[in-house]
Amino acid sequence: MAQSAMDMSCDPEAFLSNENKLVPLKLGEHAKKYYKLPIGGNFISYGSNLVVAATDELSEVLKEYIDKFEFYHCFETPSIYWLNQRIEPLGYTVCFMAEYYLPDMNKLTALSCEYEMRVLEPVDFADLYQPEWSNALYTPRKHLDVLAVGAYDGDKLIGLSGCSADADEMWQIGVDVLPEYRRKGIASAVTSRLAMEIVNRGKVPFYCSAWSNIRSVRNAIKSSLIPAWVEMTIKPISVVDELNG
Repeated sequence: MAQSAMDMSCDPEAFLSNENKLVPLKLGEHAKKYYKLPIGGNFISYGSNLVVAATDELSEVLKEYIDKFEFYHCFETPSIYWLNQRIEPLGYTVCFMAEYYLPDMNKLTALSCEYEMRVLEPVDFADLYQPEWSNALYTPRKHLDVLAVGAYDGDKLIGLSGCSADADEMWQIGVDVLPEYRRKGIASAVTSRLAMEIVNRGKVPFYCSAWSNIRSVRNAIKSSLIPAWVEMTIKPISVVDELNG
């Protein structure tokens, strides 16, 4: 919550209220590094309410939105249709939506699999920025990738979990496993091991998934990463069109 408060330039206590909060959109100096302007609005909920950061242009309609619907319905399609009908004439639409996970520190442990695992530093994965590892390592922000755990079948890399220093105190985990090696416990082994390595370095591991990506959600849960908060971001329609090719 402290990090989300820095992301939204608000008080951390805002996320604990039983009332929805609307704040001016202003990325904090120490906001997560993957936030990229332009943003029309950003919604964050830790399960008690909604905190929404909005531009002046969208503040009125977003205030109406969070007053009209229960906070958890604001992330559901029927309500989003209502919202899009009102913001699309202004040149905006709902873009990103994701669920975020944090470790259950009472259960987190490094799981094992039948393959060798190795902890990798940046020098070790410098040549691994390839399509098959695009979730574990992110080429556009490779300077933020700080640590990884690989699973090996002999000398062949078959699974990789990497993390990026997306905030000063929080490192985000991503994971990939070669298709022919899936369903063997490799993803949870490298993910949980990496989460432990992050904790041991005094940082907070976090994990992001679309709610519909059941494979990713199952990996998070098996790795003792549990749902903590959700986000939804409004972007200009032109940005979404570009993302969609």
